[in-house]
Amino acid sequence: MTLDGIHIGAEPTGGLYVHEISVVIPVYQGEKTLATVLEELEPYTVGFMTPGRRQARVGEVILVHDHGPDRSAETLRTLSDRYPHAKTVWLSRNFGQHAATLAGIASSGGAWIVTLDEDGQHDPSYIAAMLDTALDEQASVVYAKAINPPPHGAIRNTASRASKAILQKVFGGGQARDFNSFRLIIGDVGRSIAAYSGTGVYLDVALTWVANRIVTCPVLLREEGGRRSGYSYAKLFAHFWRMILSTGTKGLRLVTLLGVLFAAGGIVFALFLTVVRLGSGDVPEGWTSQMIVTALGTGAILVSLGIVAEYLGVAVNMAMGKPPYLIVRDLHLGPLGKAHERG
Repeated sequence: MTLDGIHIGAEPTGGLYVHEISVVIPVYQGEKTLATVLEELEPYTVGFMTPGRRQARVGEVILVHDHGPDRSAETLRTLSDRYPHAKTVWLSRNFGQHAATLAGIASSGGAWIVTLDEDGQHDPSYIAAMLDTALDEQASVVYAKAINPPPHGAIRNTASRASKAILQKVFGGGQARDFNSFRLIIGDVGRSIAAYSGTGVYLDVALTWVANRIVTCPVLLREEGGRRSGYSYAKLFAHFWRMILSTGTKGLRLVTLLGVLFAAGGIVFALFLTVVRLGSGDVPEGWTSQMIVTALGTGAILVSLGIVAEYLGVAVNMAMGKPPYLIVRDLHLGPLGKAHERG
């Protein structure tokens, strides 16, 4: 079968390298939509050829049960029996989408890892184009970049763009504007991140710590299968706040910068008040000295807090599991080294 240049449903032939892909799907409200996603993925488990004529195969689909409010558990048991390539990872309670995704990544074994949402918004046919992009660009992470507006309200879409821009420009969140849950990751990199990352770490920020190159691939997003989003505005804000905290110490360094600015401003203000006091004498008795002490004291306190924040930042990086380095095999001995091998 051929679909937009993708030859799917045929066993790989010719002795060429076959890119094995693990698909990870965190499941929170998948009762109504997950069966369709698995059905769409099934032809790719036999094998397919990308538009760039690379051979690939979805070797496993890892479903991570994150204890949602619907009957997803029964759906997972049914689908695991129906599809031999589907494997369920059972979490002890609800930990959230990113923690569930990390659990699935840690349980994977493919040369590549693709993360998909459970709601059918992500079209599996774009996996082939993302793989070609990774190999052509020699990138270890590829994000799907929607060429159509996301299927959410205007307020939510605007808030999402603004929060990612703030994260990227102010807090040093790497390529935050490209962050989304439809990604292709080199297996070694993804599993290492899953092993190192601490509690509360935002997966995409963690990928910027170690990925050699991060690029995007254009895709079309679909509707969410008629299912309401599980994210309220309060949860989305908490999600954004966790992104900021995961970026590391840059937010803490803003405290240091603020302290330095206040200290410098306090010195200038103190000199100004002294000149006014000596020049005109119209300033009430004691007011000048009080304001000088307040300005300088405020600056000294904020500088001190900034220094404490820097020490705290070191502890934060350790707690998040941010590695000082990451050892992997020669990238050209892995799947990226097969970029020029085509059928």
